[in-house]
Amino acid sequence: MIVEKPIGIIVDDDFTSGHIPPYPKPSFISFENPLRIKAILNHLERIQIFSHKRIVNVKPKEILEATLELAHSKYHIETIKRISKMGGGLLDDEVFLTEDTFNLAKKAIGGAIEAIEGVIGNKYSQSLALIRPPGHHAIREKASGLCIFNNIANSILYLREKLDFHENIAIIDIDNHFGDGLAQYFYDDPTVLYFSIHEFDFTEGDLGLMNELGIDEGIGKNINFPVPEGITNDDFLYCLELIDPILKKFKPALIIVAAGFDMYYADPIGNCLLTSITYFQFAKKIMRIAENLCEGKIAFILEGGYDIIGLPYCIEAIIKALLNERYDPPEFEDNLSFLNDSKRNELEKIKTILKSLLNPYWGSF
Repeated sequence: MIVEKPIGIIVDDDFTSGHIPPYPKPSFISFENPLRIKAILNHLERIQIFSHKRIVNVKPKEILEATLELAHSKYHIETIKRISKMGGGLLDDEVFLTEDTFNLAKKAIGGAIEAIEGVIGNKYSQSLALIRPPGHHAIREKASGLCIFNNIANSILYLREKLDFHENIAIIDIDNHFGDGLAQYFYDDPTVLYFSIHEFDFTEGDLGLMNELGIDEGIGKNINFPVPEGITNDDFLYCLELIDPILKKFKPALIIVAAGFDMYYADPIGNCLLTSITYFQFAKKIMRIAENLCEGKIAFILEGGYDIIGLPYCIEAIIKALLNERYDPPEFEDNLSFLNDSKRNELEKIKTILKSLLNPYWGSF
């Protein structure tokens, strides 16, 4: 009899109460708030996910402050700590701090480390870290785009430095916004493959274009698939077909999903049109790939996703896929007028260009 290992859900009550935006709605920064996690947990409790025999509810790993220095400068760490002790403030238009931001952001890194370490250590078959604030925009010296510390980058560097884990790691970033922080950390690293699908404004220049392929030994390992606003479910899955042959050649020992859900159709800071069933289909697809390549080792780390009605269903969809169970989307997602729309013609052009750029490093597709 095959005994299936548990799936770890990493969360903490502090994520449902701390790091409250200083301004009420409507403002950009107000969307990253404790209601995100509270709404998710309320939904998961309502559908009795935590009673499932394969689901374990786990606290973040307690980490030392020195662990933050693996990914961030002492100046940046001290800045966040100092302003938090002062009661909070604004670092720029997209980053706010409160009196508990430093401790919560540190705990978020502990949550990501627990999720990833638990998977490579065979404690969990897969994991999902329900943490905040998000992290994929943060860089070594700077908080950015609602992100304080880079949760995933810090976790990977922890694996490298503290656990002597030096095998290939693939990051698949499905957040609506380009994870410029993650791209920068591993831009020259041949052992980390970064693939990002993100909304892009093609009318003016920005980070996250197709020709940002990495540098030196890491060239070809940074893969950006920019998409126009308004992509729908089928469009998203079509774009992801590109990653299949690349992952097979890269042979990761671990897949990390930077799990942003702001491509959801009702998200207040995204302009794409995905519904929750797509996240179920995505997770099923990644599970199949991971089972063939790395014994199913996947860690999902929460990034963006700010529609507190739809976000819990997207999380449920991921979990149901990991459990290999049926997922039934909510009725309000049925018969939406845009579901049959498509950006396929535009996406085919982007995909063709991207393939030509990647062929020197990955061979023909």
